[in-house]
Amino acid sequence: MAQRHLIGLVLATEEDWPSAFETVLRRLGPIEYAGETHEFQCERVLNEPFDLSYVPRFSLVIDRLSWWYDLPREWLKKTALMDNVYLLNNPFTFQAMEKHAAYCALMRLGLKVPTTWLIPHKLPPDNPRYVPMAERYNPTFDLERVADQVGYPLYMKPFDGGQWVGVTRITNADELRETYDNSGERLMHLQAAVEDFDVFTRSLSIGPQTRVMHFDPDAHGHYRYLVASDFLPPAVENEVATISRLVSAFFRWEFNSCETIVKEGEAHPIDYANASPDVALVSLHYYFPWAIESLVAWCAFATVTQRPMRINQSTGDYFEIADRGDLSYEEKLERYGRLADSYFQREEFDEFRATALADLPAVVLEYVESSEFDELVERAIRLEVEPERQDEMIDRCRSLTREWATDERARV
Repeated sequence: MAQRHLIGLVLATEEDWPSAFETVLRRLGPIEYAGETHEFQCERVLNEPFDLSYVPRFSLVIDRLSWWYDLPREWLKKTALMDNVYLLNNPFTFQAMEKHAAYCALMRLGLKVPTTWLIPHKLPPDNPRYVPMAERYNPTFDLERVADQVGYPLYMKPFDGGQWVGVTRITNADELRETYDNSGERLMHLQAAVEDFDVFTRSLSIGPQTRVMHFDPDAHGHYRYLVASDFLPPAVENEVATISRLVSAFFRWEFNSCETIVKEGEAHPIDYANASPDVALVSLHYYFPWAIESLVAWCAFATVTQRPMRINQSTGDYFEIADRGDLSYEEKLERYGRLADSYFQREEFDEFRATALADLPAVVLEYVESSEFDELVERAIRLEVEPERQDEMIDRCRSLTREWATDERARV
């Protein structure tokens, strides 16, 4: 009898990648591994009252909502602590390790994070106890002096932000004061800009699988991912990919994106606490099939092999390398990469893909070339994009995903 694995999807309003993920699993059908048959089903999780002692039916859950919505966040914590359910992203580090903690961690590991300062709130918390506390312990500080130490141009951005909300480029003291005055109760960072860079990248990591993409941060949101190859020397591309996997393994996030700026051959990670990454069809276009195939592969591996959920971080293993004064940056990064590969069971995963999922690439390719996928493109974009741009984006997405299919057929 086949073993059945139920995958839960905790979703916001997106319809594109969940539909594609469900369809690819259905088209893939049962798989064989180690002499046993395995079947997969998907179910979208409802946000309902729950008894803390009930046992969920899911083998694995993909979370896309809990960063913004408390109820599923607490359900995931209960599931991680009490039930044998695999979660792609650890809900405890996801909540605790916001941008600020992520900067601190990678600085501790010796990566080339730009100079960053945390500054007090412009407006105090709405709490009557704040005033006497502030009178005792909050000295007046010179904002412009801090900015001078960071250096212009710089960015002011929320310490826990997402989707680029509240991120402002600042070039002088007047802009600094105005932006800070408008920041309200948000706790903000000042971070040095990496000017005149060679390449801006965004890497998407799903388990041990990483795709480094050329990214234009100044373009419209649906035009930021550039279809390009060989935009980085192989050694630098490997460094950027290793940083992305390092972040994922360190924080126990298995579905995450990492922004890294490359200047004069050096990689500067600037934003990597993104454990609810952009996987929208209209944004990723050419790269969307890769994301869906990788997500299906990692979920299948984690469920079929009964990969255990990791709640605790093994930070000591990484810090031991960081503290080695006899190791160069390159040697440390290579060892971090080995730790990440071990965490993700990379050799075992590659063997699993080659045997149990040998048909998966063909399944994804046939789906992307099908009328069913074409209908998804139109349906998803009409749900997400403003009406005046829908036709343009549908045509663009169709063209680029067909280009991906053509490239895949040429590759195989």
